[in-house]
Amino acid sequence: MSLKGKDLLSLEELSAEDIELVLSTAQSLKEILARPIKKVPALRGKVVCTLFYEPSTRTRTSFELAAKYMSADTVSIATSTSAMQKGETLADTARNIEVMGTDVVIMRHSVSGACHFLAKVLDVPVINAGDGMHEHPTQGLLDIFTILQYKSRIKGLKVAILGDVLHSRVARSLTWGLRKLGAEVHIAGPATLIPPYAEVLGVKVHSRPEGAIEGADVVYSLRLQLERQRSALFPSKREYHDFFGLNRERLRLAKDDALVMHPGPMNRGIEISTDVADSPQSVILEQVTNGVAVRMAILYLILGGKE
Repeated sequence: MSLKGKDLLSLEELSAEDIELVLSTAQSLKEILARPIKKVPALRGKVVCTLFYEPSTRTRTSFELAAKYMSADTVSIATSTSAMQKGETLADTARNIEVMGTDVVIMRHSVSGACHFLAKVLDVPVINAGDGMHEHPTQGLLDIFTILQYKSRIKGLKVAILGDVLHSRVARSLTWGLRKLGAEVHIAGPATLIPPYAEVLGVKVHSRPEGAIEGADVVYSLRLQLERQRSALFPSKREYHDFFGLNRERLRLAKDDALVMHPGPMNRGIEISTDVADSPQSVILEQVTNGVAVRMAILYLILGGKE
């Protein structure tokens, strides 16, 4: 079993064994983050390119730090200052990057399927850092890694995913990964923000968040993605928080040791209250740390990892 030289485009396409390989590799690499000098020569001489067509703080920085901690060289393409502003196509941009000696391209794009298209154009591996409303596989992997860190297992856990599921690529990747590893996934949100095909993915759909949260081991609050909504899909932000936001009262319905998670950036007071976001049950900052470890593992396995 090996991911060497392969694309990472979605968790739907990965096997449970592939997911477990990434998680176990991340576990062994995470200790590097606690060292006084965070540097190992595992990927010395490799060139990692980030190509982001959408704004990003955590994902982009996480990938770049992951590469640098393993001694790879990084190049970051800012679409706002590149030849793409002059009309150059995505394919031509990527081909030019490839022939300069890049070993892997990490791309975020607003169009679903853009990363799959790029993978067909390039000979070097492509990693999906989020494509439209499709998937965000590395976020799904770091979320599963975080749950495993605190719960020591995935199989049999009840995970509640709340909010804007319709527009969430994070929710799709997380659901695919959790289901492959044996977790029970429940989703809840306004009817206008629930995908019509949700139950096909093997999840339980609730019209109210209380049903999803009750007895949950993990409560995952999604960001309300107003930038992807072309029309008003709920009356107001205040009403959204009142009826579907994660607050202290609703969290009490979950297990006493339930984890609180969020992919960031958070809209405090809308999808999640501040007291819950900053509570002892919250592992949101740990998700960010684990994102670096998981992306180190992915780069290691794709660019030079052993089987």
